Amino acid sequence: MKKKIGTAPRKAAKRRKGAAANRKTPPQRLTPASRRSTAAAEAKAEIRRLRTRLALALARIEQLEASADTDFLLEIPNRRAFERELNRSIAYIRRYHASGALIMLDVDRLKPINDAFGHAAGDQVLKAIAVALSRQIRSSDVIGRLGGDEFALLLWNLTETDAHAKAAELEQAVDGLTFVFGGHTVATGASAGVAVLGAHCEAGRVLEQADAAMYVRKAQRRHEARGTIPP
Repeated sequence: MKKKIGTAPRKAAKRRKGAAANRKTPPQRLTPASRRSTAAAEAKAEIRRLRTRLALALARIEQLEASADTDFLLEIPNRRAFERELNRSIAYIRRYHASGALIMLDVDRLKPINDAFGHAAGDQVLKAIAVALSRQIRSSDVIGRLGGDEFALLLWNLTETDAHAKAAELEQAVDGLTFVFGGHTVATGASAGVAVLGAHCEAGRVLEQADAAMYVRKAQRRHEARGTIPP
């Protein structure tokens, strides 16, 4: 007959084992070297985080600056950006005795198109005109929208004769455009005025000169034989 092992010693052993398991390991103390290493790692992580945030912020600032200088419809420089570029160009011309011309171009008959077919049709006309004008200039030249139906072009290294010839080409490029809205074929046109950029010119003054020349040209076009009457 087998002898029964007493339960008391087993319970005591379990209690000792449980007490040993529940005993907390004393926290390990960091040495000065390990503390410095941990702090350095945390600092590097924070620097990386801050650099990422800075890069995102700078990219956002660049986007906002670009949108502030770009016409929202045509994606070309707006008045603010164009006038800034004009001032820079005049400063360059003064310093290096370069030459250039400013052409102001006003779209004819855009208001009747807006009134008859809606502003979406007018926007389509403006987009097509911006494309047509861009094809007539060099990559070094600048085209901008001053507002509404008014464009401006800054052209480099042109004589006054060349500038007037270019203005005529720009008018022809716009005159050749036709559009179909609501089953109706419509055409528009453009009147261009020229101001020559020289060493003694000022941005505000040449803008006024080109604008005045544009209105003179608009009046001349009213009397052209083809009978189109700009508004």
